Amino acid sequence: MGLFNRIIQSLEVTHEPNLTFTEQLIANEDLLPVEPEKQTWRGYNYVSFWIADMFNVNMWMIVSSMIQLGMSWWQAWLCVWLGYGIATPFLVLNARPGAIFHVMFPIVNRTSFGMLGSLWCVFNRAAMACIWYGVQASIGGSCVLVMLRAMWPSIIDLPNSMPASSGTNTRDYMCFFLFWLISLPVIWFPVHKVRHFFLVTPILMPIASITFLIWCIVKAHGIGPIIHQPSTLHGSKLGWAMVVSSMSCISNQVTLITNAPDFASRARTPSAALYPQLFAIPITASFVCLIGILVSSSSQAIYGEAIWSPIDLLENFLNDNPSGATRFGVWFISTSFMLAQVTTNISANSVSAGCDLTALFPRFINIRRGGYIAATVGLAMCPWNLLKSSNEFTSYLSAYSVFLSSIAGVMVTEYYVVRKGHYNVKDLYNIGKDSWYWYTYGINFRAYAAYIAGILINVVGFAGATGRIVPLAATRIYDLSFFTGFGVSAVVYWALNRVFPVIGAADRFEEIDVSGYERKAGCLRDIEEMDIDTKDKVSETASER
Repeated sequence: MGLFNRIIQSLEVTHEPNLTFTEQLIANEDLLPVEPEKQTWRGYNYVSFWIADMFNVNMWMIVSSMIQLGMSWWQAWLCVWLGYGIATPFLVLNARPGAIFHVMFPIVNRTSFGMLGSLWCVFNRAAMACIWYGVQASIGGSCVLVMLRAMWPSIIDLPNSMPASSGTNTRDYMCFFLFWLISLPVIWFPVHKVRHFFLVTPILMPIASITFLIWCIVKAHGIGPIIHQPSTLHGSKLGWAMVVSSMSCISNQVTLITNAPDFASRARTPSAALYPQLFAIPITASFVCLIGILVSSSSQAIYGEAIWSPIDLLENFLNDNPSGATRFGVWFISTSFMLAQVTTNISANSVSAGCDLTALFPRFINIRRGGYIAATVGLAMCPWNLLKSSNEFTSYLSAYSVFLSSIAGVMVTEYYVVRKGHYNVKDLYNIGKDSWYWYTYGINFRAYAAYIAGILINVVGFAGATGRIVPLAATRIYDLSFFTGFGVSAVVYWALNRVFPVIGAADRFEEIDVSGYERKAGCLRDIEEMDIDTKDKVSETASER
């Protein structure tokens, strides 16, 4: 037994001595409010963060499906503006508690779903982060392949020693594994320091993208036919195609909307996480997509068909005995895309998974360990097999956006409508029955009823998306799945809180911590050792409301 205890202790994260078992289940250093010296993110850090996140292969190609539906290029581009312009206010709204009270998504989620009820929501977000980590790493592997081929053309003929059942070959797996290895050192840096890494992509990627565009226009002797291609859709068909396309952009952001407090918790000031994000997201998304449209249009003039993937297009440049200058250009652009995939994986997946897994297993996992677990899962899941069945994978991701939008609807309503900015930070780490966030055995039934309602309204439409015959009305509801999921969960949560009021419900909006908590040197005991006078004052304030 002594040996077993020593093994367990060696696996635990660093913590204060003599903590009880319960204390180790609800918090560790990474889950506590961020210390003032780690609140280092300024406005320009959030701008660079979103530039780093948006410059990736998926974003470059997002308009391809819209144009293939029959829309003209400007209609597809308008959908990008609409989608990301609509999604951004929701992200900023959900980020606000993190920027004010400096707590991450798993802790903010406790305010609405309860100390124990939040674990399911956190698990959902962690699972998505791990899956997306693998998918983005697989795309990053294709960037590495083009980069290596530009240097050593013979790599394309590397002998295969892997069985067909693996779904890949030696060459592709080697490139995937190299990308996976390149990403590992960045995970090591804590969140308040990793912001420096995000300053590289905003400098490198615009240069690489504009260079790529000019190169393609010169090769094509113009911008190509897609720019002059008219829409083949009209009337209601065009209207609903634009709705669906805009919603796909919103769905692409829903994971980041949900866990927006993770990075906002590092903001130096609340405004640093507000206005920079509000403008940077739609502007960057539209810029990346416009470059993607123009490059793909030029590719149609060059090769007779539109090549939407920048990596596939660069690979075509390496065919037919390219010159040394061509190979260098391909190497530079593919290396830039590879680094962009690394930053996207860190910003959207690694840190998110680290925060969420920390909340699930705070005794043994911190953000750094959680990031490495996400990387391990991404390696083990063989993501190239998911990408081969793209239709099923897309349907799965759409369904998951419904789950996450319902969570976000509850969280936003809790903060702005129910408790109106009032927080009890000490109770976020307190599982006593007098805690604001203990609810009923640690679970807020109001939140779960609203969450399920937001999912149920989209169930029939989702069945239609998988090939079942369903009424047109159900399909239209599902086409608006973010709004229906978010809206229904928000309304139901508000109504249930009117019927069954919670402790701390407020009459006027004021962003204040009623517990008066101040973190001192990261001490978990500060939270547990609340004096009787403070408890009485909080209880008295809550009862008055």
